[in-house]
Amino acid sequence: MSLEILNPLTYPNWDELLLTHEDYSFFHTSAWARVLSESYGYKPLYFTATENGRLSALIPVMEVNSFLTGRRGVSLPFTDFCQPIVSNGNQFEEMTQQIIQYGKTARWKYIEWRGGDSYFQGVQPSLSYYAHTLELLPSESELLASFRDSTKRNIKKAINEDVNVKISSSFEDLKAFYRLNCITRKHHGLPPQPFLFFKQLFEHIISKNLGFVVLASHSKQVIAGAMYFIFGDKAIYKYGASDRNFQHLRPNNLVMWEAIKWCSQNGFRNFDFGRTELENEGLLQFKRGWASTESRLFYYKYDLKTNAFIEERSSSKVYGKAFRFMPSGMLKFAGNLLYKHAG
Repeated sequence: MSLEILNPLTYPNWDELLLTHEDYSFFHTSAWARVLSESYGYKPLYFTATENGRLSALIPVMEVNSFLTGRRGVSLPFTDFCQPIVSNGNQFEEMTQQIIQYGKTARWKYIEWRGGDSYFQGVQPSLSYYAHTLELLPSESELLASFRDSTKRNIKKAINEDVNVKISSSFEDLKAFYRLNCITRKHHGLPPQPFLFFKQLFEHIISKNLGFVVLASHSKQVIAGAMYFIFGDKAIYKYGASDRNFQHLRPNNLVMWEAIKWCSQNGFRNFDFGRTELENEGLLQFKRGWASTESRLFYYKYDLKTNAFIEERSSSKVYGKAFRFMPSGMLKFAGNLLYKHAG
């Protein structure tokens, strides 16, 4: 197999090439690569094979070079999942060995894959999550009927409480979402992503019709929102945020329903709810209410010094307690400082 390292930011018609393979996802696109590269300075290294002008194999990698956390290859940073595009296990093994050799030459600490569990037989994952997907139906009534009764009640409650929802691609509405995002991240004990990251999301994704923002308002106040990405006939829910003071109005349910309806009406066939941590029972119950198919999502980390797969050791819960009590200004400063090192 002839393998090339390509840069989707400069390769002509990268996204058209991507659409020649049925296993494409939004996270393989040049737009997502550009957001990661321009927001955090990561170097795209997309290990690619083509045949007769069509994509035959792809493992996208970003080189993260940090004086705090070291140099490594990640496929891909800040990405829910990034399944390798390969035809069989032998092809995946051949590509993996070439990536490992590249990583050793580039002095990476490790390589991380976010997905591809069918090719990692007998390997202990570093992290695991739940994933949920929904096959969209063209009929709105059939879609609604498939949902859990509690989900339908929550949608109806939001409507009865005069929660208003709009789908938008404006920069002002993105800023409104960012404000909610900062509130939500603080509640979860996490600093918000840099605003520069959201500006890049707007410039390369939202303004290019590769995504949209959904906002819910009550009495002219924005109380909940979400951001979705779209590519080909696939859509993904990427970020959600809300003001917990209005949780009793169930705005998040109406936001999700309006997004699902819009995707169905505009010809999308697959709706992905993104990853969910195993212990986040509240979010799990929310996603299970939409007639979604549940699966497990695994990440794998290969240490290039020991030549062995390793498990993740995370201290986020310890830091979370400190972040939760930080003033908002300090949290934003921490996010601006730390995110590029955390990819």
